[in-house]
Amino acid sequence: MQLNPSNRKLKKSVLDFFSSLHRDACPRLALFSKHLGVRKMASHPCAAPQVAEKRVFQQPAKAIAAFGILVLSLLSTQSAGAALPWESTKSLAPMLEKATPAVVNIATEGRVQLRQNPLLEDPFFRFFFDIPNQPMEQKTQSLGSGVIVDDARGLVLTNNHVIANADQITVKLKDGRKFEAKKVGADPETDIAVIRIPSKGLKALPLADSNKLRVGDFVVAIGSPFGLGQTVTSGIVSALGRSGLGIEGYEDFIQTDASINPGNSGGALVNLDGELVGINTAIFSQSGGNIGIGFAIPINMARQVMDQLVQHGEVKRGFLGAQLQDLDPELAEAFGLSEQEGAVLVSIVRGSPAERAGLQQGDVVLAVNGRAVRNAADLRNQVGLLPVGTRAVLDVVRKGTSGPKREQITAVVSEQTEEMAAAASSSSIRNPRLSGATFGDIPGDSPAYGRIEGVAVFDVERGSRAWASGLRPGDIIDSVNQVPVSNMKEFLAKVGQAKSGLLLHVHRGDASAFMVIR
Repeated sequence: MQLNPSNRKLKKSVLDFFSSLHRDACPRLALFSKHLGVRKMASHPCAAPQVAEKRVFQQPAKAIAAFGILVLSLLSTQSAGAALPWESTKSLAPMLEKATPAVVNIATEGRVQLRQNPLLEDPFFRFFFDIPNQPMEQKTQSLGSGVIVDDARGLVLTNNHVIANADQITVKLKDGRKFEAKKVGADPETDIAVIRIPSKGLKALPLADSNKLRVGDFVVAIGSPFGLGQTVTSGIVSALGRSGLGIEGYEDFIQTDASINPGNSGGALVNLDGELVGINTAIFSQSGGNIGIGFAIPINMARQVMDQLVQHGEVKRGFLGAQLQDLDPELAEAFGLSEQEGAVLVSIVRGSPAERAGLQQGDVVLAVNGRAVRNAADLRNQVGLLPVGTRAVLDVVRKGTSGPKREQITAVVSEQTEEMAAAASSSSIRNPRLSGATFGDIPGDSPAYGRIEGVAVFDVERGSRAWASGLRPGDIIDSVNQVPVSNMKEFLAKVGQAKSGLLLHVHRGDASAFMVIR
């Protein structure tokens, strides 16, 4: 290893320093210097130490020499072109100085109506006791955060739950300025809201492409937890595409271990370039405080919702009209597919965009408009966030006579009706006794089609309550609690009304029986 002149001089200075501490350590220092490439050690005054003195001071020499080699090794590493630890670890401060002015504190005030005792709603009772004939209300206050995403228009992204029921919204900037904000629109299904403040002197955060995030990427959460003022925490992306948490209707969360606490809701999750990758939304906690599991809405999803809220004041969701199921390894093997990610169309709703486009039961959707589909929830999110009337190009694998064949099918998404949504989504089943089971209208190729009126069981997760009660794929249910059901709408209504156990009349092959699910 060769050293440049400046580093050789620096190393020689270090050697001189250790020589001054104890001359008897010099034999070892000379050895280290030779190993590290420092020449002309004979110029040091202790180049020829006496052996007897070396024995006397052997332990001090070891200590001094060990510390010397540590310092010299660092210098050698520097000379070889590798970065020093303090050079490779950059401070977040420069990035935060640019990013934090775009993150704001939000305080709201509002009123909510309180539920009253039914007795107080009786007109005679109210008249007799002279109770004012007006609803009881309670004043509410909340604190949260927001992110300026469009400085020219003064648009601020935040969570719907931060401004819900708010009559007054006050936004405070990092520089201390306060503004009264106006609500542009809100979408409870994704928990996204947009508010507007005066645009003078604002700074917006640039938006990243959250589809490019990877597990392990460093991220920084910025917000105002517990009303303490702007606070910054850091961590990594722990997971992507989290769904099925029951927090929102449309879920595709970024999971992070960057601390997110009450008051952080609506705040920014940024990458190390200071770009917005997500909107902090929720935490998983048994105590109410952060335990390292936080969730943020990907900015790509938030941006799509924001565009519709700004344009229409509400979100008009695209609808495909198919009941979906995750493509798991067992199904992939059964379909003869090498892919392990995608969504299987379990059934097609009559009169839906999926039927009009020619999609069929058993089709596997791998991508929408060129973006890969991970699972059923991902397909639902992608289609649901498309504006009504959008043409969605689906990459589909369909079973053919000579094996699976790939094709592209274009469907024009429409606005979903209540009946179609109920028929297409097993998530409408709110009774936990049927969790893990997927239902739909009886498909046309079923032996029961036209012979039995009811609903079909398409899939049952092993270990679920429905599985433990004996429900199996292929079963046909024609009554719930001894009330006949002929389609998904009636089935969902009866299941939703059940307060205790479910008594199902089930057909399986040529046999039928009653089944109790508790």
